Amino acid sequence: MGGKLQAKLNFKSQTCPLCKKAELSKIHKDRRRDYFLCQACKLVFVPSAQFLSAKDEKAEYDLHRNSPDDQGYRHFLSRLFIPLQEVLAPGSHGLDFGSGPGPTLSIMFEEAGHSMVIYDRFYAQNPLVLENQYDFITATEVVEHLHDPKKEMDRLWGCLKPGGWLGIMTKLVFDREAFAHWHYKNDPTHVCFFARSTFEWIADQWQAKLTFVGKDVILFYKKN
Repeated sequence: MGGKLQAKLNFKSQTCPLCKKAELSKIHKDRRRDYFLCQACKLVFVPSAQFLSAKDEKAEYDLHRNSPDDQGYRHFLSRLFIPLQEVLAPGSHGLDFGSGPGPTLSIMFEEAGHSMVIYDRFYAQNPLVLENQYDFITATEVVEHLHDPKKEMDRLWGCLKPGGWLGIMTKLVFDREAFAHWHYKNDPTHVCFFARSTFEWIADQWQAKLTFVGKDVILFYKKN
């Protein structure tokens, strides 16, 4: 895919898919894709001309073998589940956005006494759930896949009630040198990469309270 698509890219025509600014630099290039860094919000992104087709993207997700019966997967998800569960009121109503082929986090919250609905572009595409509001929303290993992060994340924020929580899990960009050797960028379905400063920029736009938990969990609180 890489060479011909890369040759057609017009650097000057690119804009950041999150903040829509054109203040960009190229942070990396490999045989398949280019990676641009936005100087305004610090998002790193792959240009849309180099995205997988929907068919090829789903084929990658079909390889995932996530299951609620997998204790290792539950342990992985607990990095978000535990800190979010600690701040939720009993019996809260939540949305697991990007639930994947083997919804598990929603089951964990249901086991803790909350009610849940799920949404996934490929496996649980029910647009009606995105017209409701929730006490909390989760997106684990999701935001790095978003083709239009501004549209999708603003929509999620709009689905959150005042006093609600949005919990995100994703690996964070550190610097140019680390990015060049970063395994996370090699997944062909990963097209957006966030730094701490990117989430700080988002929190400022939303006027949200922001908390980082560990290396890869981000909690937004929607003020009343």
